[in-house]
Amino acid sequence: MGSVSQIRDRHPDSEKLTLNLGFVDLGRIDLLVQEGFYSNRSDFIRTAIRRQLDSHGGVVERSIERHSMELGLRDISRAELEQARDAGEVLHIKVVGLARISPDVTPELARATIGAITVLGTLQAPADIKKALADRIG
Repeated sequence: MGSVSQIRDRHPDSEKLTLNLGFVDLGRIDLLVQEGFYSNRSDFIRTAIRRQLDSHGGVVERSIERHSMELGLRDISRAELEQARDAGEVLHIKVVGLARISPDVTPELARATIGAITVLGTLQAPADIKKALADRIG
C-alpha cells in the first residue's frame, strides 16, 4: 500500500499575503472583476504579480545564478544531513521558493551540518530546528 497523508498533515503550496490598497485602485479592480476580466480580486492580483515577475525574469534568473541559489522546492532530509556530517561538510543552503527541513532532523544534526540557510520565500521547519538555526537563518 502507498502512504496516505491526512489533509491536516499537508503543507499549503502557497503563502497568504495581506496588502493594503487605496480605495480607487480597489474600486478599479472590482470593476474589472464585475466586467468579467478576472474571477475575483485574488485572481487579478496573482495575474498582476505574475506579469511583473515575467517582465523581470531575466534579472531574477541572473541574480539566482550569481548568488548560487536554487529555485523552487528544496527538501532537506535527515539522510542528506547525515551524509554531509559523515563527510565533514557544512552546507550553505540558498533557496528562492520553499525550503523544507524534514521533521525527523534533530537540532543537533541541523547545527552540525547547516552553516547558513537563506530562503527568499518560505522556510518550513519544526520550531526546535528554527530555534537551533536562528543565528544561521538569513
